[in-house]
Order: sequence, then C-alpha cells, then structure tokens
Amino acid sequence: MLNVVTGATGHLGNNLVRALLERGDQVRALVYPADPLRPIEGLAAEQVPGDVCDQDSLLRAFAGAEVVYHLASIITIMPSRTNLLYQVNVMGTRNVVEACLRNGVRRLVYTASIHALVEPPHGTMIDEHFPFDPSRIATDYGRSKAQAALEVRDGVERGLDAVIACPTGIVGPYDFQPSEMGRFFLSFANGRLPACVAGAYDFVDVRDVASGLIAAAERGRRGHNYILSGEQITIDRIMALLAKATGVPAPRLRVPTALATAIASFTCSYARMKGTRPLLTQESVSILASNSCISHDKATRELGYQPRPIAESLADTVRWFEEAGMLCPIRPRGGRLAAWLRGMGRARVDLERIS
Repeated sequence: MLNVVTGATGHLGNNLVRALLERGDQVRALVYPADPLRPIEGLAAEQVPGDVCDQDSLLRAFAGAEVVYHLASIITIMPSRTNLLYQVNVMGTRNVVEACLRNGVRRLVYTASIHALVEPPHGTMIDEHFPFDPSRIATDYGRSKAQAALEVRDGVERGLDAVIACPTGIVGPYDFQPSEMGRFFLSFANGRLPACVAGAYDFVDVRDVASGLIAAAERGRRGHNYILSGEQITIDRIMALLAKATGVPAPRLRVPTALATAIASFTCSYARMKGTRPLLTQESVSILASNSCISHDKATRELGYQPRPIAESLADTVRWFEEAGMLCPIRPRGGRLAAWLRGMGRARVDLERIS
C-alpha cells in the first residue's frame, strides 16, 4: 500500500514517515525543494520534489497512492503572515483535495490543528462538537487551518473519503528544525531561559500523533474530525520536568501574562528588525492563557488512541536533542534578564513548510 506524506521533513512528518516504515508500508515523501533532507535522510522512503502550491507536482506525487497524509503547512506564531498562510495552508489544501480526487486516492488524512476549532470560554471542555468557523477565530494561523479544514469538508461533499485530525501542542524526538516547543526546550537546556511566562497548555507526543493519524486512516469515519490531544500541563510543571531531565535549575522568575504581552511586542519588533524568529510573541502568550481543557475521548473510543504521559515525552525529547548534538550550554552575557530579552527575539530560524 502506497502512502504519500506531504510535509515529510517536518517534525510530525518525519515521525509519521518513520512510523509507516516500521509497519512495513511503502512511503513516498513529498519534499519541498528548499527543505533540508536531514530529517528523512537514510530512511527507506521514496523522495519526490513537490509543492502544495503547484497542483501539477501533486498530481505526479499522488499517482498510485492509496492514502495521502497532508501535513505540509506554514506553522507560525508570528503576526502579519496572512497572505503566506492563506496561499500555503488554504490554497495548498485545496490543491491537495483536487489532486486526491483526480488520482482516485482511497483516503485523505488532513492534519488541521486544535487552533482551527472555535475556542469556548474557560471551564468548557473542548471536543469535536466545536466547529471550524474562521469568522470566530482570532489568530491568522487558526483561521487558515479552519479554512483548510472546510476545503477538506468540501472535498468530502464532492466524493472524497477524508478525515481530519486536530493535534494540540506537539513535542517529542526527531525535532530537527526545531519546532517552537523544541526551541523552548533547547533555550532551557542551554541556559538561555532565566525566566518564563506563566500559563498552561495541552501538549502531546509527536509519536502518538503519528500513530493517531495512521489509526484515522484505518478506522476514522469519513468526514469526521478527531482531536489528538495529550495532557494539560502548566509551564511550571514543564520547567520542573526539564530541570530533572537536564540537570539545569529551573528559573525562578515568572513573568505575568500582562507583562509578557508587552515584552512580546518588543521582541517581535526586534526580530523583524534583525530578520530573526522570536521565541516569545503575543500569540504564544495568548495560547498559554487560553482554554486548554481538551478531550481526546472520541479518538480513544473510535481509533484506540492512547497518548503517553507528557513527562515521558519531555525526557525522550531532551535525550534525543542530546544524542543529536544540539545541547551546547552557553553562559548568558549581560545579566539574566538581558539575556532572556535577547533570546526572546534572536532565534535565527526561518519559517518552513512543516507540520
């Protein structure tokens, strides 16, 4: 059975490729020409160049495929990326749907996001009853993923067999780029995080999401959405687990939400001026203050989805970063607060087409 994975070099993408290959499945990895190949280097997957914004390349890549996993998208917590998000996340998904229909693909599994669902007030459990409604979503990223999910639903109306998965915050090994949370972990482990923002969120292991996507391909109901969440955890608890895994003391300074929002405005401006990617943005602060009571009961009931404890995920992530040679402690200069402010706005990692 031929499986095609778009966004194959991303954090989730390369973990999904690995999981499919471990099952003995045939995998074709769609690789955006500018993406580094290290995440899938040495894996027994066919690599084909392609771009979700180029439908002809998708038609070639999907030829003979039984299942397509569409993961490729722009993931960003930076503001003012509306046009790029629309072109890649929305129009790219429209192209994927069309290519699946024209190639007679048996099933499409689309990876949306928990941010694509309308968020209810604190105290209300988020589940699949909440809709994809771009008009009621505050962030550019969330709106683009909601619009993309509606493109998939439109494809279902036209005869496509497709399911949608909504992961929460993804963490875990094989984080080559690295991801937003991966950068946070590295900043902590490398001694560049003397303070942290208060808050909490739901995080899930990337390997469990990959398994959930495979289960959705096999057992998901046509046209249905499945939340692939993990465990709600406070930033303080994450700090304690990282301290245990790395031996680096957790920072004592906690920045309240209001102050963090003001700082984020500065760090985003600084990052734009320097051409870098900030670790802290107004959107990331708002995410930590958002409703993160999220249920994966439907996925557990219908797909057999069982995410592992987040403590295990964090320990495995740190271990993988160490094995990959990405942990290199550097002593902060100019005081702890000055180092933290610089770190919030200096990470030189460009936006990539990852999922």
